[in-house]
Amino acid sequence: MAPGRVRPPPERIPSVSAQLLSRLRTAAAAVALSAASVLPIATAQSAHAAAARVDNPYVGAGVYVNPEWSARAAAEPGGTAVSDQPTAVWLDRIAAINGVNGSMGLRAHLNAAVAQSQAAGRPVVFQVVVYDLPGRDCAALASNGELGPTEIGRYRSEFIDPIATILADPAYASLRIVTTIEIDSLPNLVTNAGGTATATPQCDTMKANGNYVTGVGYALAKLGAIPNVYNYIDAGHHGWLGWDSNLGPAVDVLKQAATASGSTVADVQGFIVNTANYSALKEPNFTIDDTVNGTSVRQSKWVDWNRYVDETTYAKAFRDKAVAAGFDANIGMLIDTSRNGWGGAGRPAGPGPKTSVDAYVDGGRIDRRFQTGNWCNQSGAGLGERPKAAPEAGIDAYVWVKPPGESDGASSAVANDEGKGFDRMCDPTYTGNARNNNNMSGALPNAPLAGHWFSAQFQELLKNAYPPVGGGGGTTDTTAPTAPTGLTATAATSSSVSLAWTAATDNVGVTGYDVYRGATLVASTSATSYTDSGLSAATAYSYTVRARDAAGNVSAASAALAVTTPGSGGGGGSAGCTATYRISSDWGAGFNADVTVTNTGASATKGWKVTWTFAGNQQVTNLWNGAVTQSGSAVTVLNAGYNGAIAAGGSTGFGFGASYSGANTVPTLTCTAS
Repeated sequence: MAPGRVRPPPERIPSVSAQLLSRLRTAAAAVALSAASVLPIATAQSAHAAAARVDNPYVGAGVYVNPEWSARAAAEPGGTAVSDQPTAVWLDRIAAINGVNGSMGLRAHLNAAVAQSQAAGRPVVFQVVVYDLPGRDCAALASNGELGPTEIGRYRSEFIDPIATILADPAYASLRIVTTIEIDSLPNLVTNAGGTATATPQCDTMKANGNYVTGVGYALAKLGAIPNVYNYIDAGHHGWLGWDSNLGPAVDVLKQAATASGSTVADVQGFIVNTANYSALKEPNFTIDDTVNGTSVRQSKWVDWNRYVDETTYAKAFRDKAVAAGFDANIGMLIDTSRNGWGGAGRPAGPGPKTSVDAYVDGGRIDRRFQTGNWCNQSGAGLGERPKAAPEAGIDAYVWVKPPGESDGASSAVANDEGKGFDRMCDPTYTGNARNNNNMSGALPNAPLAGHWFSAQFQELLKNAYPPVGGGGGTTDTTAPTAPTGLTATAATSSSVSLAWTAATDNVGVTGYDVYRGATLVASTSATSYTDSGLSAATAYSYTVRARDAAGNVSAASAALAVTTPGSGGGGGSAGCTATYRISSDWGAGFNADVTVTNTGASATKGWKVTWTFAGNQQVTNLWNGAVTQSGSAVTVLNAGYNGAIAAGGSTGFGFGASYSGANTVPTLTCTAS
């Protein structure tokens, strides 16, 4: 498939039938206040107090569990194993703001989120999808939406303005409100408009009249003006925008929208990828740099010259390009992992045979779709990683924006008053089109309208979940572990502190520990020790540790430990900046690493330099967002022209790939700033 010919994932519209609500209303009420978040806790906070703005809204917070989705999931066999997971609330039409057919409206959901925050004694993230642009979903038919291509005035006054008014209510000031802004819209302008091979008349219209760009800009400006709202713009997925000819133009279009209609880049917290799609979080059995008999993986039919093979590498690359284009250096990425687990019996246990590049890729890829352009109710899909805060540098969270079990679109035409049409990509007998390289659609049969509950899909997602879902109905344990005790510093240098503590105890077993430096989560580990690196010399730090159990409960914090690092003396820190080093992937003969540079001074930097000495034979092969020189094992990285200036307390970063043999230990970094 040529670049830009992949279909985006179009219809992701939750809606609730009156009959289903009647059956589940009692169950929904029962879980509205008691559903527990799976994300880590930092500090207790009154739901009545205004929430201070934070760099990553997911760190140190719970996430709202939608009682309507939770009740539907719990009503399925085995569904209680995941029914306490947080999912997003979708506003897909004007009527949804106040509720449709007896379903909860926006205020009802926000009130329930405040109640969950009060019950848990901690801040809560409320996730909402804003999805009703004029001429919406211009490249598909499953739900073109209620507003015509020219109805930008109605979009502003009847959709965005009322949402903004509700979100700005002081009653909700304690919540961290995360918005997903208009999925599929802006990427469609890149691949499906303006003379491309896959252009549609509707997408051409939307590109010509500019209402996607101005509409998104208006939404960003209105919602971004609310102090506790965090806007994330949809950025497609790697199988849609991962080619060089698509990724750069996509960033440009998003930048255009972020500076339209009164918006600025300051109104953008970050971007979300794989929204309601199925692309694998990580492909463990091959990388884009692999070759088979001299043929690059990029030449395989599956990869088809794409630059990325999974969502993690794509998300990080998108972030880097967005920062280079002028977005804030601290922006973060969200990855929707609700349906990209690809577990079950069909999951490959290792790489494919090296008889050909196609055999190698097809035999090892965990994404089992016929083609990455397939987006509707995919057969064989499974639940993915559970929602989690700050899983990797630059990734704000794994999230379940698409509520598992809600259909992508009907598998045959269904008369309705919801503006939802019939797209052949939802028909399991369809043999495809140019957007999926004429492959079968891979869709499940007997699917209902987009957003309606699809029991067979939910059961398929449970069966194929990866990580697997525990047997039966899950655990009902509600007792938190004991707090870790005996937190001590076993060693401290000018750039690091080594911590150790006594294990906590729990009814269902302790599964790990969350380490906090002040109020910031710095590590999640299964060990009872951790070394916090990249610190400043002669600086005081405070640490606490919390325990987690198999049921998702989190303990109270340990007693706080105050540690002051020694003076520099040639160690790994400086008065102006610190640098932390993280290996993001390692395949034995090479690895990728990310380095985060943080300004610890009182004023903005003009430039920075990070140096280190490898303990082994590591050799940097390529580096992005900086300039590198290496002499033997000694490495020096200078800032690029666009990221030398870091605001006080702010961060930037760079990444690199390297080859090695033998051990691959993490070096001690030295950071200096001017």
